[in-house]
Amino acid sequence: MTSMTRREFGALTLGAITLPRLVAAQSVSGVRLGVQTYSFRELPRTPGGDQTAGIISAMQTCGLTECELWSPQIEPAAAGGRGRTPEQVREAREELRTWRVSTPLDHFRGIKDAFGKIGASIYAYNYSFGNDFSDEEIDRGFDHARALGAEIITASTNLTVARRVVPFAEKHKMPVAVHNHSNTKDPNEFATPESFAAAMALSKYFKVNLDIGHFTAANYDPVAYLREHHADITNLHLKDRKKAQGDNTPWGTGDTKIREVLALLKREKWPIRAYIEYEYRGATGPIEEVKKCLDFATQALA
Repeated sequence: MTSMTRREFGALTLGAITLPRLVAAQSVSGVRLGVQTYSFRELPRTPGGDQTAGIISAMQTCGLTECELWSPQIEPAAAGGRGRTPEQVREAREELRTWRVSTPLDHFRGIKDAFGKIGASIYAYNYSFGNDFSDEEIDRGFDHARALGAEIITASTNLTVARRVVPFAEKHKMPVAVHNHSNTKDPNEFATPESFAAAMALSKYFKVNLDIGHFTAANYDPVAYLREHHADITNLHLKDRKKAQGDNTPWGTGDTKIREVLALLKREKWPIRAYIEYEYRGATGPIEEVKKCLDFATQALA
């Protein structure tokens, strides 16, 4: 994987959105709005590189300056893929493990600097510890996050793996915010208020990255959870889903209380980031759909 060239970065800085507008868009009525960069997963990689340039350009176009960076977008391409044999998948997984533990930290500092040059920052590094992670991979993820300038790690993981992460979070003194999905049938998964409580009981460094869409699909009320547990929540993923394991939908057409959640953040002035996560199937591509979501949030906060 190669770093962004000076020419590529120069092209990024010529975007139509000016820096003052970017900075102004970071906070609306006191609520910190940003984006989970998974929203831009469909954007192409730089040939021989990663999605850093595309993410930065997309954030410029949308007028956003803060993000939660999804780790696969800056790592080598995924090990899966149609037509690969199991042996090829295993080899690719080992190559990713090697990349994670051996890539110089200056590589990640370069990504941080590329964001910084347009006035943008990486608040959270979404590094989802899996069952197949080695201890060295877990440990190195905290180094990556620190080099990227992230304040926290967010993770789609499970309770079994979270127990393994505890000593590393305490060693690095960095919060790990567990991310929920909607699978309430597996007690090892993070989906319920009880599963969040089990994570936070493991360490003072464990917090909650509340996905209000998945929480709604699991038939829980994100507004009620926010009121009771706001001190333990680092950031939100904003999306709209139907209740009872319903689909992702364009914002305002599902059951998720996006407006009410944003109004609560505005009223209470809690320091909880609210990050757009574009996950429904839109008609106009990720950049235009993220713009629509940002407009929805901005109007809700007006």
